[in-house]
Amino acid sequence: MRRILSPGRLIGAGLLLLVIVAAILYLTPSSNYIFLPDRAHPVEPLVRVQGGHHPTGPGGIYFIDILVRKATLLERLFPGIRSGSQLVPTRQVRSPCQGDRQRRQADLREMRRSQHVAAAVALGAAGYKVTARPTGAFVADVDPHAPAACRLLPADVIVSVDGSPVRRVADLRRLVRARPVGSTLEVGVRRGSALQTLSLRTVADPHQQGKPVIGVLVRQAADIHLPFSVGIDAGNVGGPSAGLAFALEVLEELGRNVDHGYRVAATGEIQLDGSVGPIGGIVQKTIGVRHSGIDVFLVPVDNAQLARKHAGRLRVIAVSNFQQALHALATLPGK
Repeated sequence: MRRILSPGRLIGAGLLLLVIVAAILYLTPSSNYIFLPDRAHPVEPLVRVQGGHHPTGPGGIYFIDILVRKATLLERLFPGIRSGSQLVPTRQVRSPCQGDRQRRQADLREMRRSQHVAAAVALGAAGYKVTARPTGAFVADVDPHAPAACRLLPADVIVSVDGSPVRRVADLRRLVRARPVGSTLEVGVRRGSALQTLSLRTVADPHQQGKPVIGVLVRQAADIHLPFSVGIDAGNVGGPSAGLAFALEVLEELGRNVDHGYRVAATGEIQLDGSVGPIGGIVQKTIGVRHSGIDVFLVPVDNAQLARKHAGRLRVIAVSNFQQALHALATLPGK
C-alpha cells in the first residue's frame, strides 16, 4: 500500500527542507572573509593627554573601522545579501602561514605603533620636542610569492642583516642590495618580545631589474620619547588606519581648535614624518561614515577617488600629510 502525500504536505516538507539548507548555509563559515561597514566612533573618549582637556564645543574627531570576519557559505554564494559588504579571499586578510590569532596579534601591534607615531606627530606639530630613536624596519606587509613569505610576518621588526644592525629602513635596503641576487642572508627579527634569526634568499626585484629584494614592505620602527604622557586606548580595534584621527584628537586635547565645529572623520596610516599613507576597506569605511552623520571625511590621496564614488553628499577631502589635513580643516567655511 502506498501513501500519497497531499500537495499541502509536500509544500510544507519542501519549505522545511529549504529552511534547513538556508540555516546550514548561514551558520557554516566559508574559506573567504567579508568586509562590512561600521559606524564612525568618537576619538575623544580614547585619548588622555597629560595637562590637556577634552574639547567641549560642537564638532569632534571620529575614527572609522570595518567589521572583518569569516563569510558564511550563504554570503559567499550571494555576496550582495548584505549592503556595502565585500567578499575577499583569505590572502588579502592574512598570510597563508598565519592563523587568525596571529593576524589579530599583528593587527594590535600595528595599532600600538600607530598610536605612538600619532602622538609624536601631533606633539611635534604643536611645537614640543619629541625624540624618535630608530630601532629597525617594521614589516607592514609580505609578498606571498617572495622568499620572505611564511618566514617574516606583518608587525615583525627587522633589526639586522648578516650581523650588521638595521636601525633605519635605508639600512635594510643597503644591506640587502650589497649582495647579488640569489644570496642567502641571515636576517635578525624581533617578533613581539622574542628575537630570532632567519635565513632568507634574495630574488630579483620585478620593478627594478637586477636589484635584490626579500619581498617585504617596511616602515620605520622607532623608540619614541614624548615630553609628557599621551595615552590612547582603542580597545580591541586593530590595524594602523586610525593614526591620522588619533593625531588630530591629540591636538584637540592640547587646546587647538582642529575640527572648527565640524564632525570630522579621518582615516589614514600616519608616519613619523607626518605623511599619510593609504589604507584598506575604503568603500566600507566611506559607507560607514556616510551613515554616521559626519560632515567631513579626511582620506589618503590614494584612496580619495574610490571614496568619492561612494560618498553621496559626504564631503571627502584628500590629504597626503598631517599639515595638509590641518590646513584643509582650518580653511573650511565657517560653521
